Amino acid sequence: MKQSIKNLKKYKFLLNELVKKTIKLRYRRSYLGILWTLIEPLLTMIVLTIVFGQLLGRDSTDPAFDGVPYPIYVLTGRLLYSFFSSSTNTAMKSIRNNSSMIKKVYVPKYIYPLSAVIANYLIFLISLIVLVGVVIFFMCQGDYQASINIYTALSVIPLLNLFLFGVGVGMLLATMDVFFRDMEYLWSVLLMLIMYCSAIFYFPGRLGPEAAVLLKANPLFGIIHNFRVSFFGHPFDGTLMLYTWGITIFFLFIGFYSFYRKQDKFILYI
Repeated sequence: MKQSIKNLKKYKFLLNELVKKTIKLRYRRSYLGILWTLIEPLLTMIVLTIVFGQLLGRDSTDPAFDGVPYPIYVLTGRLLYSFFSSSTNTAMKSIRNNSSMIKKVYVPKYIYPLSAVIANYLIFLISLIVLVGVVIFFMCQGDYQASINIYTALSVIPLLNLFLFGVGVGMLLATMDVFFRDMEYLWSVLLMLIMYCSAIFYFPGRLGPEAAVLLKANPLFGIIHNFRVSFFGHPFDGTLMLYTWGITIFFLFIGFYSFYRKQDKFILYI
């Protein structure tokens, strides 16, 4: 661990350059460039509201969501899920995508998946501007009275949880993808399952007890739920908070441990 921290400080410049490279590659040949960071979640929110608004956007049984416009509810979930999906996908492919550099120059290999997650997290933080803008829009329309208090400020805790969870899962996926290329296809299917079990466009209180258990088993749902309730000015769900942080620590340990054990063999498979 000490050696890893020393290497991180030593190669801080390379980490910064890899983060910049990831962001530039994501928006290359795009006329609007990084503006898509703001436009894409807004368009997605509009589409989901049109498609699911009348069917799933009413009758919340959770008091934390009373009075919250459906588009804001959807946007809070979609932003967090989009970061997790894009960061883990980019981290998973990071070793193979940088294989030419890995073969020529020695650098700590964990920098590649780590830089992928950091780059996507920066894009995610920028996209939160859209959330603030949508909240202000509904407040100006008189359709929503935001409850801003200490719990709103504490919403940074689930955001930190989300980042570390993405790092842990990304490190594990990066390791697996080197030896098992089909992981990319399996992960796309798993991401679809995770999305539908994260209550992005429906209220979890409308589900039965069996489905509720499935939701709470999904750590991403717990992170999204706690971000939502705190952002809307309500206290965290303590049980979900402990569970999601426990799962996050587990994946951080497993991700870095498996990466460290297998990294010397990467050169034979890339």
